[in-house]
Amino acid sequence: MAALPALLTIGDLARRTGLSVSAIRFYEARGLVRAIRTGGNQRRFARADIRRLSFALIAQKIGLSLGEIEAELATLPEGRTPTRGDWQAISERMRAVLDARITRLIETRDLDGCIGCGCLSLDRCALFNPGDRAARAGPGPRFLLGDRAADFEGD
Repeated sequence: MAALPALLTIGDLARRTGLSVSAIRFYEARGLVRAIRTGGNQRRFARADIRRLSFALIAQKIGLSLGEIEAELATLPEGRTPTRGDWQAISERMRAVLDARITRLIETRDLDGCIGCGCLSLDRCALFNPGDRAARAGPGPRFLLGDRAADFEGD
């Protein structure tokens, strides 16, 4: 089997990641990847940039901000390919944030119950949020924001 090239053109990187060339240029301008310039001033990227861009792509799809992605990628070493340990450190730092988002997604998926928003339009609202007690905790869907109906019992 032929050895894979150590450096990739921007077109090769786009084909491998599924990102457009303009998206790769955008991420390069933001510092998520760094091109090496040839004598003819053409961009070349390390194979490890496939993983950086793949991380950015999936992280955005699950709702991380570009700032959060940039902050995590900034922790990776410059001048060498990130190791499994480097990626594991990012994983460990992000675990609590991702777990909280997963919990919020699961809670939001089931909108057939009282969410504590004060609409009182569902039968269950009278049981979980009688008289809109949840409003005392502030605006918005209180039960989706972390308050529990039990927090307002006996009021």
